[in-house]
Amino acid sequence: MKVIRDMQEWRALRKKLVGSVGFVPTMGALHAGHASLLERSVARERITVLSIYVNPTQFNDAKDLAAYPDTLEDDLQLAEQLGVDFVILPTYGDMYADGFRFQVEENQLSRSLCGADRPGHFTGVLTIVMKLLNLVAPDRAYFGKKDYQQYTLIRDMCETFFMNVEIVGCETVRELDGLAMSSRNKLLDAETRSRVAVFYDVLSSASSDKAAILALENFGFKVDYVETIGQRRFGAIVVGPQSEKVRLIDNVVIEAARGPGRSFLQGDKNTTTVSAG
Repeated sequence: MKVIRDMQEWRALRKKLVGSVGFVPTMGALHAGHASLLERSVARERITVLSIYVNPTQFNDAKDLAAYPDTLEDDLQLAEQLGVDFVILPTYGDMYADGFRFQVEENQLSRSLCGADRPGHFTGVLTIVMKLLNLVAPDRAYFGKKDYQQYTLIRDMCETFFMNVEIVGCETVRELDGLAMSSRNKLLDAETRSRVAVFYDVLSSASSDKAAILALENFGFKVDYVETIGQRRFGAIVVGPQSEKVRLIDNVVIEAARGPGRSFLQGDKNTTTVSAG
């Protein structure tokens, strides 16, 4: 495995690579969910590239950015064990030489769900992902469906701008108690971690979005939203001590929500929306 910190070196090297290239962009703090994406790429592609870059433009809270876990040495060790060929480690100067003057913005889906609670978040996400995809030029890029909204936005962005890459969505990897794997789970203290397993259970079993919100609030969580769109129920909660708040998201397929098919972006009378607070 080769670790590359110089993006000019990478760009020169990329021109020489032969065969299919798979790409997994991450912000580090790798877990089993990331590992599943890398394993899928390694199994399918001739070459697998991992990027680790904590992207500041997608954080609307400076404290959240500062608290993001830094486990680079462990991440590199895991990547090598999984058979990753290249790890690129760009800097802010590499990715934002323009000072974030040019941005990719979507004005429908990105303003709902997580976008409603985190202004500018998806502009930062889409901008950095487009830059990374152009930098790596993969045949396929692998994204987890835990953040289904993000996956959908990235997939649609690539289709809209005729980008020559296939976006592969991979199912959510969960802990034994059902909690979705997340780098943010590492920020939870033991007491909070023991309680948040109910998040998945409530999203999966509640009879309605309103019932899910009430149940989660009864467990002591701040609910940012619970919203069912088509066959998926999406949720976001904030947990932990006041000084160490952690925001978790998840989504599940709800059998009871089956109805006429529709685009994730389109609203219709079969969409149930309940806002918390």
